[in-house]
Amino acid sequence: MKIIYCNHSVYNPGGMERVMLNKIRWMVERLGWEVMIVTTDQKGRPPFYPVPEGVRMVDLGINYSDDNDKHPLRKIAGYLRRRRLHKKRLTQLLMRERADVVVSLYPSESSFIPDIPDGSRKVLELHFCKFFRLQYGRHGLLGWIDRRRTRQDEDIVRRFDRFVVLTREDRGYWGEMPNITVIPNAALPMGEHRSTGERKRIIAVGRLDYQKGFDRLLQAWQLVQRTGRYGDWRLDIFGQGEWRGMMENFIRDNGMETTACVNAPTKDIAREYAESAMLVMSSHYEGFPMVMIEAMACGLPVVAFDFKCGPKDIIRDGKNGILVQNDDIAALAQALMGMMDDDIARRRMGDEARKVVDEYSEERVMGMWKELFEDKK
Repeated sequence: MKIIYCNHSVYNPGGMERVMLNKIRWMVERLGWEVMIVTTDQKGRPPFYPVPEGVRMVDLGINYSDDNDKHPLRKIAGYLRRRRLHKKRLTQLLMRERADVVVSLYPSESSFIPDIPDGSRKVLELHFCKFFRLQYGRHGLLGWIDRRRTRQDEDIVRRFDRFVVLTREDRGYWGEMPNITVIPNAALPMGEHRSTGERKRIIAVGRLDYQKGFDRLLQAWQLVQRTGRYGDWRLDIFGQGEWRGMMENFIRDNGMETTACVNAPTKDIAREYAESAMLVMSSHYEGFPMVMIEAMACGLPVVAFDFKCGPKDIIRDGKNGILVQNDDIAALAQALMGMMDDDIARRRMGDEARKVVDEYSEERVMGMWKELFEDKK
């Protein structure tokens, strides 16, 4: 079987990129399938995660991200021009390659890829939730576009042969669709890495941007430190992105340099999980947070906002973590302090957290993908 994955790029240390490459590795090594990755904005940069041997990579040179900082009208004009070029180049490639299945990871080619008559079955894989366009709360022209495109998304996803979402929660938001199915991300075993729950360290991982909500996390940590009781605890954030300077300034301006730090991404994140006592997630939205299940696989309980989507599917409140009402920064601080104060509960929840390895095993999840790709209906 020949599979083509379409994605923005694979140079970022993101969860979506890691999930895609893990799935591709399984398909190539376990099934012997031929897999190709097609990107739009790679720009010659090396992949952050290793690409399995034999997997071809092609970049179409569309470079949507070059317009990110432009005035809204110029940004829209640039996007429309680049999308026309994208459709032309991707059509040429798919007609030449004649894959069995083409997977779009959304959203660049999703509006036109079902129309390409290359004979492949088209699968849309959404790594966000239905409302991801609205989470920024933008106003004016861009806000109107966000709302309009959200309404259009239902028409777009119906045109695919199969539409895959990551959580039962998100499936409920889309309503009745004959092509929709839920396939979560797999919780990969993290080797021998396992937290004892004893080290006084909290970890957070993700891109340093609006989506991950690290500004909310730092405000909660400020409330924790104001109590004067947790100076021996440390918050370590791992990631890269445009918010790094702002976050470092907040830490410095509030005198938290000894208890909070922003660290560069690491390729050995399992070791960092094992040297922590809990994971905290302050995201505005996710699709299915890989960071959460990876940390839990290492025995970390999770304190998280109840954002869309993922926490409701994964966290059993009070058993393997704590769910906090979204955007309640004071409640997040209280939940962190409660976990820091209770060594026994923290270790008990950490033991429960490790059970995600069974619930979201790679064998189970990849079996679902194999069935979906081989289903000719």
